Formats: sequence, C-alpha cells, structure tokens
Amino acid sequence: MPKRTDIHKILIIGSGPIIISQACEFDYSGAQAVKALKEEGYEVVLINSNPATIMTDPELADATYIEPITPEMVVKVIEQERPDALLPTLGGQTALNTAIKVAETGALEKYGVEMLAAKIEVIHKAEGRDEFREAMRAINLKVPESAIVHTLSEAIEAADQIGFPIIVRPSFTLGGTGGGVAYNRQELEEFCKQGLDLSMTSEIMLDRSLLGWKEYEFEVMRDSKDNVVIICSIENVDAMGVHTGDSITVAPAQTLTDREYQEMRDAAIAIIREIGVETGGSNVQFAVNPEDGELMIIEMNPRVSRSSALASKATGFPIAKIAAKLAVGYTLDEITNDITRETYASFEPTIDYCVVKIPRWTFEKFPDAEDFLTTSMKSVGETMAIGRTFKEAFQKGMRSLEIGRFGFGGDGRELLEHLDLEDLESGLVTPSSKRVTHLYEALRRGIEKEKIAQLTKIDPWFLHNLQQIVETEQLIRQKGFSGLDSVFLQHCKQQGFSDQQLGYLTGTTEEDVRSLRQDSGVVPVYKLVDTCGAEFESYTPYCYSTYEQENEAFRSDRQKVIILGGGPNRIGQGIEFDYCCVHASFALREIGVESIMVNSNPETVSTDYDTSDKLYFEPLTREDVLNIIDQEQPDGVIVQFGGQTPLNLAVPLEEAGVKIIGTPPDAIDRAEDRERFQKFLKKLNLRQPENDTVFTQEEAIEVAKRIGYPVVIRPSYVLGGRAMRIAYNEEAIKEFMKSIGGTVQEHPILIDQFLKDATEVDVDAICDGRATVIGGIMEHIEEAGIHSGDSACVLPPHSLSAEIIEEIEEASRAMAIELGVIGLMNVQFAVKDETLYVLEVNPRASRTVPFVSKATGVPLAKLATKIMMGMSLADLGLTKEVVITHWAVKEAVFPFDRFEGVDTLLGPEMKSTGEVMGIDDNLGLAIGKALLAAGSNLPEKGNVFVSVRDTDKQSIVPVAAELKKMGYTIFATDGTNGFLLENDIDSHRINKISQGRPHILDMVRNREINWIINTSMGRRTTEDSYQIRRAAIDLHIPYTTTTNGAAAFVSAMKAFGEEQIGVKPVQKFA
Repeated sequence: MPKRTDIHKILIIGSGPIIISQACEFDYSGAQAVKALKEEGYEVVLINSNPATIMTDPELADATYIEPITPEMVVKVIEQERPDALLPTLGGQTALNTAIKVAETGALEKYGVEMLAAKIEVIHKAEGRDEFREAMRAINLKVPESAIVHTLSEAIEAADQIGFPIIVRPSFTLGGTGGGVAYNRQELEEFCKQGLDLSMTSEIMLDRSLLGWKEYEFEVMRDSKDNVVIICSIENVDAMGVHTGDSITVAPAQTLTDREYQEMRDAAIAIIREIGVETGGSNVQFAVNPEDGELMIIEMNPRVSRSSALASKATGFPIAKIAAKLAVGYTLDEITNDITRETYASFEPTIDYCVVKIPRWTFEKFPDAEDFLTTSMKSVGETMAIGRTFKEAFQKGMRSLEIGRFGFGGDGRELLEHLDLEDLESGLVTPSSKRVTHLYEALRRGIEKEKIAQLTKIDPWFLHNLQQIVETEQLIRQKGFSGLDSVFLQHCKQQGFSDQQLGYLTGTTEEDVRSLRQDSGVVPVYKLVDTCGAEFESYTPYCYSTYEQENEAFRSDRQKVIILGGGPNRIGQGIEFDYCCVHASFALREIGVESIMVNSNPETVSTDYDTSDKLYFEPLTREDVLNIIDQEQPDGVIVQFGGQTPLNLAVPLEEAGVKIIGTPPDAIDRAEDRERFQKFLKKLNLRQPENDTVFTQEEAIEVAKRIGYPVVIRPSYVLGGRAMRIAYNEEAIKEFMKSIGGTVQEHPILIDQFLKDATEVDVDAICDGRATVIGGIMEHIEEAGIHSGDSACVLPPHSLSAEIIEEIEEASRAMAIELGVIGLMNVQFAVKDETLYVLEVNPRASRTVPFVSKATGVPLAKLATKIMMGMSLADLGLTKEVVITHWAVKEAVFPFDRFEGVDTLLGPEMKSTGEVMGIDDNLGLAIGKALLAAGSNLPEKGNVFVSVRDTDKQSIVPVAAELKKMGYTIFATDGTNGFLLENDIDSHRINKISQGRPHILDMVRNREINWIINTSMGRRTTEDSYQIRRAAIDLHIPYTTTTNGAAAFVSAMKAFGEEQIGVKPVQKFA
C-alpha cells in the first residue's frame, strides 16, 4: 500500500551519547531514517542529546532538539511540536524505554500521537522476559529453562531449581547491562542486586546456562501485508557466554547445514509474526547445541539493533531506511533497491563473499579492570572486513583493528612463545580480548584442533581455517623472499596475508614485497557489494578488495579526492572524527568533486553506501590505501579529518608521491615534534609550560627534579592521552616507565611542568593560509590535568577576562599562519594567574568540531574541506567570528559501570566513550541539561557528602555555602568538616571507613546520601575515597571528583530550582 497521507509530522527519538553497547550504529540508522522520511515529504522532528552525530546536524531534520532524552523532555517537545506520530525503534534501547515511559504518562493519548513501527504491547511482549517466554511456547519454539524474578529471595529459590551456572538477564536493558553468568550463590546475589536496580521494570530472567552452545543472529523485516524477509544470518565465532557485541562474528553463517538454516529461518519468521512487529526490522538470537543440533531461542529485539548496522553494511541492504518507509505504510514489494534499481526490498539479499566483524576493546585504559568477556558487553567499537573467504576477511579484519597487528600472526607482534602450556590453555579457556593471540600460538605449536575446540568451544570449521593460515605462514618462512613467485604470492594474498606479514616472514620489508607484487602482476581487484550475488547490475560503487581476476571497480575521469576515515571507534578516537569525514564528503559533492571514502567501521554514517560517490570498505593501512590510490589515481587525499589513524599515514603516503590536500604533513610534524614546536613558539613569543624530552628513567627523574613536581609525563605521538600520567614524586616516574615497558625507550618520553589550578581552554579555528577565523573558544569546567575529552566545557567562555580572550585569539591566528594551516586547527591553552600558556597545537580536525559547529551554526568541517580545495574564507562568506548569545555545554559520558573495580577519578588519560550537549539561553540550565543527558540526577533536596583534599578546601567553601542556602544538609569527614565549620558553614561530621562504624559508606549504601563531592590526590589514593566513588557508580548516586565540577553542578541545581526549563530546536539558536 502507498505511504500514509494522514500523518505529516513525525518525532524520532535518538539514542543519546555513545556508550558501550549503544554506539554510533544508532546514529547511522537514525540519520538514514530521517533522510528516508524527508524523502517522502514528511516533516521530521528529532530529539537527541549527542552533538557528535550526523543525526543532530541542523540540516538533517526540520527541527532538531539537542536535549536530554528523558520522558519529561520528550513530552515538552511533543507539547511544542504536536507531531502526528512517534517512531521509537531507531534509537536503541534508550529510545524504546523512553517511548514506553512517555506513553505511560498519557501524553501520546492527550496530544493524539500515534506510535509507529511497534506498539507498546508488542515492545512489552518482546522485551518482557515472561511475556516473551510464553509467546515462544505458543508457537512451539524452545527457550532455555528459566524463571522470572523480582526479588532476591525469588532468585535464590529459582536458582535451586534450575541449577548453576545460571545466566542473569535484566529486562529492558542494553548490551547485557547488569547481567552475567553466575557460577555460585554469592555471584547470583551480586548480579541480581545490580540487575533488579538497572531493569526499568525491576525484573530479571534467570536462564539455564547454554555455555558452549553455538550462537546465531538473524536480521528480519516485516511489513503491514505480512511479507517477511531475512536480511542476513550472522554467526558468532565465540560460543554462548560471550556477549554477541564482544564476539567475532561472521556473515553469512558458515557452519549451518541447509536444513538447520531453513529451520532457523522459519523460526525467525514465526517469531516476528507472533510478537506482532507490524513494520520494520527485528533481531532474533538463537543458540544451537553442537552435540545434537537442538535449537533454542535466546531473545528478540523489536527494533533496529546493534547488528542491523553490521547486516546493512554486510549486505548493502539499508535496514533503517527500509524500516522507516515501512513504518509510514509502504510494503516491501513497493520499495526499490537503491543498489540494483531493478529489484525490490522484498528480494532477500544474497552475498557471494564473507564478512567478519572483530570488536575493539580498550582494556588498556582501565588497568584495574579484569580482561574477561562475559554476557555484559565491554567493547567500545568494532571493525568489519570483506573477503572472498573467511581466511581473507579475518586477516583483513585483524589489520583493520589498529592495534599494531597486520594479520592473524606472522607480524612479530604479541608473541606468546614464552608461555607454558598451562597458561596457554588458560588463555584459550578464558574469553578475553587477547584470546585470538592464544589461538594463534596453540595452532603454531601444533596442538590438536579437537583439543582447542574442547577448550574454547569454537567450532572446528573456524579452527580449520585458522590452521590453514598458520600452515601457509610456515610455508612462507620456508620459501623465503626468493620463493615468492607470482602463483604463491597470489595464494598468500587470497588468504589475506599483508605485505607487512610477508616482509616480516621473509626477512625483508613491506616495500620490498609491494615492489615484487607489482612486478609480478599480483595486484588486488575490487568487487562490488550489490545485495544480489552479481545477478543484477550495481549502481552504487561500494567496493572491497580481493585477489581474483575480474575488477568491477570503475575509475571515472572526474576530479576526485580520497577521504581517509578513522577506523574502529575507541576511547580517544570516536564518532566526532567520522562526523568530519562525512562533512568532507558533503562539501566535495557541493563543489562537484568526486568523493571516495575509505574506512573499515560498519557502525558509521561515513560507510553508508550513499554518503560518498564511492566507498572502499578496507583497512586503513599503508598497503591497502596505496592499492586504492593505484586504482583511483585521485587528485589528492584528505588525512586531517579521521583522527590519528590517517595522520599516521600522512608521511608514508607523501613519501610514496601522494598529494596530501590541505595542511602539509610537515606542519603536523612541526606541531608534534617537541624541539621543532619549542622553536616555533619562541619565534612567535608564546609561552609553554617548562618541558623536556627524555629516553631513560634516569633522565626522566633528573628532568622532573629540575622542572619541579608535579609533572605531566607521557609517550610522544599518542591520541586520547594514552598512558599519560601526572607524577607527584620520583616513585610515580618509575611506575610510569615500568608501565610503558622499561627504563629505556626507543621513542621519546615527554615531561611537562603541571600547571596546578590552571583553567584549560580549547580553541577550534579555520584558516585558508592567509586569514584565520576562530570557530569557538571553549572553557573547561574541570581544571588543567584532566584530559580535554573528559572535561566538561562551556562555549563561550564564562569566566575568562576580555584581555585573555583577545590574547587567545591573537595567539591562535599567529600559530595558524606560521604553521601554514589550510583547513582546521585545534589549540589547547592553559590560563594561570592571568598568564596564557600554549599546551599543544593540532593542525587537524579535533573531537570538538561537531560540538562547536552545532553551538555556533557554522559547519566547520564542511567549510574547511572547501578551503582545502582552494577556496578562501572570503569566498565562503566567513570573514569574522560568529558571536552567540546562548550557552552550549559539552559533558563527557563514562563507561565505569561496565568495569568492575575501576576507579572513577579523572586524569590526563582519556576514559570517556561519548559526550552530550546542553544548550540554553541560561548557563545554569545548559549545564543542568548536559548533566541530565549524561545520566546524572540533579537532587532537589537531601544530603550531600563533601570530602576534599587540602588544596581544594578553600575553593569548596562557596560551593558548600550555596548548598546550605538552598537547604541541603552537608556531611563531611574530619578535615573538610573542620574547615567548613571554621568558615561558618554548618556541617555534620561522619566517620571515614577506617574510623569505625557507622561510616560514610554505610550512609551511601543506605541511600542516605544524594550527591558525593570527593577529590583526591593523583591516581587511586586512599582506599576510603576509592570505595566511596565506586559505591556511587554502583548505586547511581551523582558524584563529582573536582571542585570546579561541583561548582558547575551547584549552579545547575540552583537554575533548575529557580528557572522554568524549556526546549528549543538547535535551528533557532543559530
């Protein structure tokens, strides 16, 4: 049936900040849906708190509310916009749960808003554990023996009947949050307390353990005429017990017989019908007993899921776009396939290649966390690779991870030859981020596949393929460089071996192998992802490389530019850089230049088949990028938008004769090389904190003494503050050197004077080589020493003097011109006692570009691209700074709740996974909105616990005074309590944990404390402070670990108490 004409305005709820288990897949699906609905002539209203996404671009929806995704805020948007319908299935679990709560308020009924794609009862049937279990039994499908419980005593009783180990699954949560595998009663109690707390309905399901069973997912779509299609089958390499988001997955499923596949397909179709998803996509998860093939249904998501992005990219079938069109009345047989332009969406995708997804973890950011994978997801991103075989796709996936690996093995990295057999077997049994390296070592040692399968529960088919890679590696070693004839080289490349691996294994270099390959005619061809196994012509150039005969990629004669993306999401390099790459594509299209995107991240908008003129889904390595350059012969390559990944390729590409567009790579080196940077600042008469470069522990101790403690110490050439520390004494220096691998280093170690109590400032600027315009000046709320990606910041600055702001602008302009910046530049300054210091300069796009662009209404990345292509700021009509009268606040979002035992103290190494934005005409409200969006509750009354280090005592006084004035009761430990009383602030003394009971932790656990202010010296200091901060995380009590953060929190609480909270679309702020 044709689209509905009785609805005109549709409200979409986004997914909010990037968190573990809900990342930029939902930006991709949400952006796709907005485009699809606008294409059909609907007016689209969006609410989402994440400024880093394409979804919240002012050009995308008709009205974009960058507001906290809470039921109250959604109701305010509904009151203001009066939409006809609400689409809740594209913003992950956040959108679904919020939509349910909004419906429960009666607001949808009151304002006549229809829920599209999934009715409330359907959501309850799929997400409510009890309802789902009954629904499966009604259609004769098996679910694991289970019990639904709402209290701890019910859980213990049920566990006695089901038996251990037992799987704990809270209802209405995402990414296995609050769940896990309990092997005994004590673990069950811990999981249940957490799960009951996190579940929106205080309900958890206890499942019989299916540990060791094989796990599969099916992406399914259904329309209003009951047409159902299977988009993709996905198989987990890891067995049940590891969250699917943490498992290596393969599409299509590799180890099912045809009969098993048909049985699963029939079950998926029966499930979507029984649950009653009328229109749109769903995800069904299955478990299969490897012993006898018994099939069990695990769960079903009645929405576009995390795997939908992977399935869309794997097949070329745009699930979110089709889901949006089905929601407004179309049927699958009415929607044409964009790629073939002949077939319809009712035509199930067929793929003639193999896709492998490998998760990207960042356990190195949380050294206190156990590297152990279970049913609660821990990975922060993923990479995807396409090959003609599993072997090729898997090795390409390994080198796409950007962890210094170039394949499954044979690259000289992460060697485990020293491990004894017991430790090796332990590494195989225990699922972890390092298990792949243990698998490689076991196969290299010749351990029987049957033994490995028994230890890992990984299907022998996968182990057989991995063994073939190891056997080929041994053959390469035997043959040596002289034995690499064209036939054997072709064979190696078909198994996914990189030039780097071949060079390492033959004792030569990557460049030697590349030259040999080219001389032998062993070069990749590019195949198209076309949804139909090459049955129909493909109109969208979405390519992957392989080593076969026919090349399906077509080189045009237009002016063309390659954009290098950022690779997999991780802490320190996230979706903000993808946003910049997408804007580069948009800009090139606007000026008639062909855009070619290279990236390996399946979650993002940049890898959507219609974002750029051409898409190469490939690893971002020197070899893979040079191969694409050979194929396309571009007029230049853009490296300054994708974060550190493409920047690391800038010099190797330039040395290979590739034209780098925009700021020359030498300017990047001038800003990053310590000596050259010092000379550069001296030339401009700019100050920087005293610093030096060292290579040994002895030198480091000597330099730190000379500069004076505390000092900031870090390795050079890192992003996201990787391994950076503030050292307060010699012991901390020794500890740092040990943590990075020894007392003597090959690369320089940087040591800087630490400017205590300084205010940090971030500046984004745009320069055409002649003129510079400041895009935005952001004042950090947290003091210097906390990574800029983790600090909340305010735009425009709220406490800097006019003189300092002018000095910042002049210094930024001088640096941009001196460096020869063509495009974007980010500068970090520190202000201490009205003196300005330059901390660092990055002549590239920074992670704050999307935030600044949305706060000011100036699309910096798009304009920078046009400048890089030769236009001037004057040509673009941007000749002076944009002055705004409202306030924009960026707040970071952290994954501490996912990592048990990790301290929440912030420092110079970045730990946040995402960010939110608060925007308002009132600064206090903007701060409050940012805090709400980041998941903090602003207590309206109650008890506040204050315990701060000596150096913070003076600055906490005005905060405490304001709290008293607002009617809060203050509890404090000895030192802080005494100081507050001396300053005439009424406070109640409470015992530290070490001083006997009742103590502060008892009050926290009894939920008698509504907010915690706790600052500590250096890294994890006293056990007392750590336990309090950790309890705050586990009990969802708002906490603040800096005095500046506390002052901002108080200003928000005050504004929320005194002002009327309103909502306004971002389009009206610009």
